[in-house]
Amino acid sequence: MTSSATENRPLLKNEGSSSPVPPKWQLYWQLARMHKFPTGSMVLFWPSAWGFLLSARNTDLSPAQIASYLGFLFVGCTLLHCAACTINDICDRDFDRQVERTKNRPLAAGHISVWGATVFLIIQVAAFFAMLSVVNRNAFLCGTFGVIPLHALYPLMKRWTWWPQAWLGLAMNWGLPTAWLIVSPDDIKSAPMWVLTGGTLCWTIVYDTIYACQDRKDDVKAGVKSTALLFGSWVKEILAVFAAGFVGSLIYAGIATGQGIPYYVVAVGGCAGHLSWQLLTLDVDSTEDCWKKFQSNGNLGYVVAGGILLDHYTRHF
Repeated sequence: MTSSATENRPLLKNEGSSSPVPPKWQLYWQLARMHKFPTGSMVLFWPSAWGFLLSARNTDLSPAQIASYLGFLFVGCTLLHCAACTINDICDRDFDRQVERTKNRPLAAGHISVWGATVFLIIQVAAFFAMLSVVNRNAFLCGTFGVIPLHALYPLMKRWTWWPQAWLGLAMNWGLPTAWLIVSPDDIKSAPMWVLTGGTLCWTIVYDTIYACQDRKDDVKAGVKSTALLFGSWVKEILAVFAAGFVGSLIYAGIATGQGIPYYVVAVGGCAGHLSWQLLTLDVDSTEDCWKKFQSNGNLGYVVAGGILLDHYTRHF
């Protein structure tokens, strides 16, 4: 029995080292990236929050109701992010063993079995759909599409295309139309909703390309494709174009939904300033700086949401 288990167990990268293996609960916590909470959850949550707030602009929802909806979206986005990280690590465990930054992840290091990770994934997805089941039909169908195929197929994109960040942009920001439809289920053809979804896709290309710059050398050896490699020495210049696309979508969404001056000053101006700071100060050869810039996008979400809320309450109160 022991011999059979040994034959089927992946070789551990740190076998023979004195570092103790964390307890199982902590390994699954790491698999879901909750040890880095709320970094990943925030960039998934903010597009949902923006979509909800813009869609709710003409409703009579109270501040308490808005807060409760945003809390609901945050929990749902956190669950989805955890599930996305789990399926990503299941699919990428062989790649992760070849990358310095990821070689000690629980699946790559062999501390968790693929079977255990799969069961964990099913539990997370079931919990997410249990939450999604309480919304209206159009929002439910939209949210389902965000899980299958968008999140489900993302891990395979880095094998098939140099643009996995574009597919990730669809997956990470599909919460925007889903949350919009929670408030306005008949807005399926809403131009500002879809234009802003496209703009947030551009935003994801910006922050995830910066994230991918951490692993460029290892990704070349492992055969992983990304826009960080595709853009080469023109990373910052090309990302500036995508950043402009995101800011442009905010301007269009503001015009189409009748936003006022506070929205343009805080949400649009603040977003443009934040993205300019990111790209002007970015050191693509510094792993530490790329991580800090990636993390900072969680703060950018507060700026845009703050501008939407400020405009709403200055006009209604």
